[in-house]
Amino acid sequence: MTTTTEASDASQHAQASDASQDAQTPESRQQETFRELGARLSNWGRWGVEDERGTANLITAERLVAAGRLIRQGKVFDLGIPVGADGPQGTFRQNPLHVMLETGQGQQIPCGTRYSDDYIVMPLQSSTQWDALAHVYYDDRLYNGFGASSITVKGAARCSIDKQAKGIAGRAVLLDVAALHGVEWLAAGTVITPEDLEAAAERQGGVRVGPGDILLVRTGWRRKFLTEHDPGAFLAGEPGLGMGCCEWLKDRDVAAVASDNWAIEVLPGEVPGEFLTVHLVLIRDMGMTLGELLDLEELAADCEADGVWEFFFTAPPLKVTGGVGTPINPLALK
Repeated sequence: MTTTTEASDASQHAQASDASQDAQTPESRQQETFRELGARLSNWGRWGVEDERGTANLITAERLVAAGRLIRQGKVFDLGIPVGADGPQGTFRQNPLHVMLETGQGQQIPCGTRYSDDYIVMPLQSSTQWDALAHVYYDDRLYNGFGASSITVKGAARCSIDKQAKGIAGRAVLLDVAALHGVEWLAAGTVITPEDLEAAAERQGGVRVGPGDILLVRTGWRRKFLTEHDPGAFLAGEPGLGMGCCEWLKDRDVAAVASDNWAIEVLPGEVPGEFLTVHLVLIRDMGMTLGELLDLEELAADCEADGVWEFFFTAPPLKVTGGVGTPINPLALK
């Protein structure tokens, strides 16, 4: 039986979907503020007033089972960048600090046993990582209307990364926008549009991106870092999703989006004086978890070779209580 709340949520979602048809052209997208866009694409209340998982709810049991059938060849691709001092975060967040606690040297265990032990100090978002739904906000509200005061020095009481503890796993599709444009990497400031995503999908045999899917977008930015080894240039700006892609993702009910750059979206942004507005709409308004700093090079080469751009993807977060991000080592399985 459908409850009054469920019926109301469904009605609100239907109204939002109908409204999403009002701004389809690039010209109309440019005229709409990020607040207006966020209000129109909002998923607040869609999965209940207490929901803290957002679009991850779109990965249903049935879709997860279907995604498992995509594993046919036994190929495994690890998409995480190395967690070490030579990463790309030298001028923003600090790269991870790895320190040995014990090496076995000088130990005096009678039977001859020796052991090594270590620890790591790092920002939770200094390597391949998920952004929690508490990561960005505006107007003192997080996703689903929770107050920003729920974030304190003790962590995020609402929308923290541990709310995704069951993991984000399912069918994923890689769209290689750098290959679409015939370049090793897109230039900083290049806006990826819905038209780019459509063209990339068409170039890749018409691969479909649909409800509950995880979208991976390759800009070539990881290749740029591996080629130049210049953290300053890597972080100075980047190609990435433009505001128009928010609606494209909503229309297809995408569950999560990840990329090989460090902020998903184009930087500098499309509107002077505004910062991370794609983050604001996707995370705060739509409730979409974002993955950043993935290494898509090996996977992209394999997809190009065999023409298979869909696969099973899994990237469980660390259960950091109150965390607003988490390191991950995503796996793509074909």
